[in-house]
Amino acid sequence: MSVQAAAERTLRWGTVATVARTDLRQLWQSPDFWGPMVALGALFFVVVPSLLLSIITQVGDIDAVQRVSQALEMLPQRAQRTIEESAGTSEAGRTSYALAVYLFAPLAVVVPLTISTAVGAATIVGERERGTGEFLAHSPASVREIYMGKLLASLLPGYLTTIVGFGIYSLIVNLIVGPEVGGWFFPTTDWWLLMFWVVPPFLAITLSLVLRLSARVRSTAAAQQASGLVSLPLILIAYSQATGALFGAGGAAVFVGAAAWVFALVGLSRGMRAVSRARLLGVADEQ
Repeated sequence: MSVQAAAERTLRWGTVATVARTDLRQLWQSPDFWGPMVALGALFFVVVPSLLLSIITQVGDIDAVQRVSQALEMLPQRAQRTIEESAGTSEAGRTSYALAVYLFAPLAVVVPLTISTAVGAATIVGERERGTGEFLAHSPASVREIYMGKLLASLLPGYLTTIVGFGIYSLIVNLIVGPEVGGWFFPTTDWWLLMFWVVPPFLAITLSLVLRLSARVRSTAAAQQASGLVSLPLILIAYSQATGALFGAGGAAVFVGAAAWVFALVGLSRGMRAVSRARLLGVADEQ
């Protein structure tokens, strides 16, 4: 009996992977869709940080840098202590360290939420528009497997873009700011928690709502409009929580992530009920 159960689990996750792989292949064959995603990640993780940090570290102790350095006194005490201990007394070093560690942190939340929302909005309603919903509805895959496959296909592009961007951003920060503060220092502990503990559940919460909308509406345009209205408040919440996790007490990110995971699991469980074979066929609007 245990062997049979193990075989069923293997088959189930194999089917999930097949559904996700099919969606990702279609996405890869649409450069007009993934091109803007790559551009978005490059802009926020590479272009803007490189320009801003290079300017700060190269100009030296001019008035503009001094004003920004003085503005650091408005940060929480924990952040100020961290900057003083890590960046020394150089105003250019302190300013560039603060920008690298604190200013750009919320981008790690905004970028994946934006990309995954765009993918998830079209993932179910798009099946009906392409005429493939009937094939998927009559496939051996269960509704749960279809939902999990769609969720995985929506999550991976945003999170993968963020991980790659995070790696490049880390390299840029260490190469530009590192010499000013005495060596390579990034990622910090709080950034590791942000990327691998806080960001994933916020992605899951957003996608649980977006996939539910994608299953209920009748067109991709309607799904994207509705998803934008839903995801914007979540982006703002995630932005504020990510910033607070870095500025606040050392364990803030742990508690924020734990609470987000609870909401994510509940949201995914409820969102799964919105997907049905009838909705894939577009012949019924079940409650």
